[in-house]
Amino acid sequence: MRVSIGSDHAGFEQKEMLAGYLESQGVGVLDRGPENADRVDYPDYAALVAADVAEGAVDFGVLVCGTGIGMAIAANKVHGIRAANIVREDFAPLAREHNDANIVTLSARFVPFEENCRILDAFLATSFGGGRHAGRVDKIMALES
Repeated sequence: MRVSIGSDHAGFEQKEMLAGYLESQGVGVLDRGPENADRVDYPDYAALVAADVAEGAVDFGVLVCGTGIGMAIAANKVHGIRAANIVREDFAPLAREHNDANIVTLSARFVPFEENCRILDAFLATSFGGGRHAGRVDKIMALES
């Protein structure tokens, strides 16, 4: 499995730690930046990660900012992306199973690193459920047309 990861300045420290955590779990990581905690604009990094996912260069995306909200909004502007802002571990499998989310956005300010690791584990370990959910996801994606 391969993921693309990015952050803004607020999420930089956790992005670095999460990238290391994922690599320790055998996940390939494409780090899209930033390279330090200097102030940056989160849509720039959301766009890079979302493009990686939409183009099939990676399996999933991970975005980290202060709340995760701005990253989700920005990433969801890219055709083919279903980004979910997850702040609790039990929501992560639901985002994958029910919504076929392909990017998880995380909060660095309000969610501890250990919880974000559990969120990532649950997100990456869960498959899309298909079935009754497939038609709903198709309707979501049709909104892009």
